[in-house]
Amino acid sequence: MTSLHLRPVQFVDTPVGHPDGGVARLAGGMLWFAAYEVIEDGARRTVPVADVATLGERAAMLHARITAVRPTLTLGARTLRFDQPQVMAILNATPDSFSDGGRHGDDPAAIAAAGVDMAAAGAAVIDVGGESTRPGATAVWEGDEIARTRPVVERLAAAGTLVSIDTRKAAVMEAALGAGAGIVNDVAALDDRALGVVAQAGCPVVLMHSPDPATGGHGSGGYRAVLTDVFDWLERRIDTVVAGGVDRSRIIVDPGIGFGKSLSDNLALLNGLALFHGLGCPILLGASRKRMIGALDNEAPVAARLGGSVALAMTGIAAGVQLLRVHDVAETVQAIRVWRGLRDRALVG
Repeated sequence: MTSLHLRPVQFVDTPVGHPDGGVARLAGGMLWFAAYEVIEDGARRTVPVADVATLGERAAMLHARITAVRPTLTLGARTLRFDQPQVMAILNATPDSFSDGGRHGDDPAAIAAAGVDMAAAGAAVIDVGGESTRPGATAVWEGDEIARTRPVVERLAAAGTLVSIDTRKAAVMEAALGAGAGIVNDVAALDDRALGVVAQAGCPVVLMHSPDPATGGHGSGGYRAVLTDVFDWLERRIDTVVAGGVDRSRIIVDPGIGFGKSLSDNLALLNGLALFHGLGCPILLGASRKRMIGALDNEAPVAARLGGSVALAMTGIAAGVQLLRVHDVAETVQAIRVWRGLRDRALVG
């Protein structure tokens, strides 16, 4: 069976001066591109955007998804737009997360205050987690995870902050949504119970790729071609989740950097990020402070990975990623604002 994939390439500063149909807008955002890298049966070739109609029905479907505007999410009094990159701030209510476990203590008020500070620094979403997903982390009983996260979510929601709950447990999702969370972020891409919770709530959900979702996501991938393998897995998972009652317009996808991937795998995914627009959903990139940065910089410790984290965030922005999940909010927001200024100037010629 032939499997065809399209990756937008040959980005241009502005559509002005290009012939009609010669460039396309990426996902309703601020980027324009003139060609596709066509990946088919292991071979790659470059085709102008104007010629995509010659590639068949699947290519036409992927092109429609790639160029479709990503709908704004209205979540109570808050909205989340995807026409430009936004920051999702990492707020861990855990003692053992790989980067900031225990940083804010175990006082829900202190943890929530840190989240409010992140929102004030420009984060559009605060992602609250009560269980570490680092390799080898100890599993947390759902009751303990609820006790860690629900009071934090309640305080953030009361402060008017848009909150997501970072969990793979249905009971934790229910508790957090009941406490005011608006989004579910699941590294396991929804098991059957969690799918039922999200479908009933009608809330947006982040589906992340990993090779073994049920056991934490850090098994061996065994990929034939990691970029298209991850795309195909997410495409199938989206279909299953939609069939389970979740509206496709409320799905966000995450390629799962660092989850069951080698350094080579992670680099291939980051270099090919634009391919994932073919899923027709906003893309979340979570690469902040991850091990790959240390691997590329003389084993730099977690606390010394800011430069690499911002570099990876900018790689995502250059590929049209809509959500950046980060620890270092102010620095990433500043990088986005500078990029936005450059793009605004480029678009007017």
